[in-house]
Amino acid sequence: MKYFFFCILTSITFHSLSAQEMYMKPLKDLINTEDPGWAMVLQWKKDAKNKIEILPKNPEKADTALYRTQVTTRSPMGAIIYETGGILIDHGWIRILGSGSEILTRDLPSWNKGKSFDQYGEIMPFLLIADDAMGGFFALNGGAFGHQDLGKVYYFAPDNLKWEPLNITYTDFIFWAFNGDIDQFYSGYRWENWKEDVEKMGPDRAMIFYPYLWSKYDNFNDLSRKDVPISEMWTIQINFRNQLINVEME
Repeated sequence: MKYFFFCILTSITFHSLSAQEMYMKPLKDLINTEDPGWAMVLQWKKDAKNKIEILPKNPEKADTALYRTQVTTRSPMGAIIYETGGILIDHGWIRILGSGSEILTRDLPSWNKGKSFDQYGEIMPFLLIADDAMGGFFALNGGAFGHQDLGKVYYFAPDNLKWEPLNITYTDFIFWAFNGDIDQFYSGYRWENWKEDVEKMGPDRAMIFYPYLWSKYDNFNDLSRKDVPISEMWTIQINFRNQLINVEME
């Protein structure tokens, strides 16, 4: 009888996990205490040229996010997931995903679920790592954008709906966010009073423009705009991208 109930319990436990989750590394194997990447991130923050805000983490959520992402804290990505609720760059214009906080409620793995993968533990063709206030998205290439530059960062540009290669790694991207010329990268897309608008709307939303940035217009400063949930921005832009691809293929 005991063996019968043990078999039932084991069956329930295994069936509650996906095949991928059953082979995921335990949390203890992902936490590196001898050579953590967090020390490097803190040094970068200390020397940063841009405005940096590190959001406090919730320890329980940090454990969960690190486990679901399956990266070690020896890497800057693992360190940022495990040690922060996210990082805001340049008054919140760029939002680097961590384990979620009261201000930036999205954590990296759950934000990607349903976009780049369906079940935790699956191989990810790309991984969304950050986004910006105008609806641009930064992602690591896991094969979706080709196999010649795996692990490099791409930018989904809202003005043309294309994934553009940046030819940098995640580590390079973080260093650039802390020290790079962000004004130059977004040249022509910073509206008057953007700092106040970005801080007011918060890092879980983005500014959408009318006419859309990927459509024809004469002057950027004449476009109307309003902030929408970042999830809505993602859906709108991906749907339009897919429509454009289908038209090009016809």
